[in-house]
Amino acid sequence: MNDRSEDIARRARDLYRRASHDIDPAIAGRLRAARHEAMAGPSTSTASRLLLPAGAFAVLALAALLIWPQAPRPNSTMAPTMATATLGDTDSDLPPDADSADPAMVEHLQFYAWLADDTGKAAQR
Repeated sequence: MNDRSEDIARRARDLYRRASHDIDPAIAGRLRAARHEAMAGPSTSTASRLLLPAGAFAVLALAALLIWPQAPRPNSTMAPTMATATLGDTDSDLPPDADSADPAMVEHLQFYAWLADDTGKAAQR
């Protein structure tokens, strides 16, 4: 340290000692109590007080989800496979484009023609 900083530190210590001698005893007692409280460590904060109930609620919610009876899911082997229609698909008399057509459907075109013709006759009966 240089002479200037030592001089400032010495004057600050002298000023502190003079001020501490002139302080009221009641205020000195309150200051000592505040210092001891500060040195004792932090008290429980609001966050730590809320952590326990929030954790308990999360555990209860998880347990309820695990215990809650679930709806039976259809077995994938028994569920029929169906093609899903898109917004652009409409029921029309035109065949599908070659790019979007299923190759298996193109192979059995005569069957589908017969099926369409047969359902028309069944509707007339």
